Amino acid sequence: MRIERIEASRHKRGRVLVFLEDGACLKITEQELLDFGLRAGDDLNEATLARLKEAAGVSNVKATAADLIGKRAMSRASLEKKLQEKGASETEARYAAEWLEAIGAINDADYAALLARHYGEMGYGPAYVRQKLYEKGIPRELWEDALDQLPDTGEQIDRFLRSKLRGQAPDEKTKKRLSDALLRRGYSWGNVKAAWSRLGSETWED
Repeated sequence: MRIERIEASRHKRGRVLVFLEDGACLKITEQELLDFGLRAGDDLNEATLARLKEAAGVSNVKATAADLIGKRAMSRASLEKKLQEKGASETEARYAAEWLEAIGAINDADYAALLARHYGEMGYGPAYVRQKLYEKGIPRELWEDALDQLPDTGEQIDRFLRSKLRGQAPDEKTKKRLSDALLRRGYSWGNVKAAWSRLGSETWED
């Protein structure tokens, strides 16, 4: 396959466009241009063309992965899923994620801790955070260390109830409504029940 011309991309820095005689356009990086020693007029045999396409595919997926990570933190599993949604193969997505992991750009343990702190500061409990860790594809062996980042459960529940009640004794309907809200936030019934006992003795019981 003959290379008709080679041009630098006008829209993406570091990308090179290789136009072939059959009308196809390969999007490669400057690294592939150097590695393969490409020049206009070169004839590429099938094996070389296949290797070039494979190398270009990997490089483009790596660039996409770096862009995604640059925009927001995410887990390795989430990154691989996002890359596949954008057209990368499972192998390409895994390779790009491994590359970013190797250079320290993604770290599931750090991301899990960040996630736990984020939801903990928003007032969510352990069960809710576990669900989020599961959804993000964080390995289970990292969960407990991440959950250690959560604020004290009792203090979180007490603060929530005080903010809602403002020193007033709740009727049964209010108590059920607030208890259900805490359960939805990921706190256990045992912790919620203990909080009611603490708060009741402090505010409206002699």
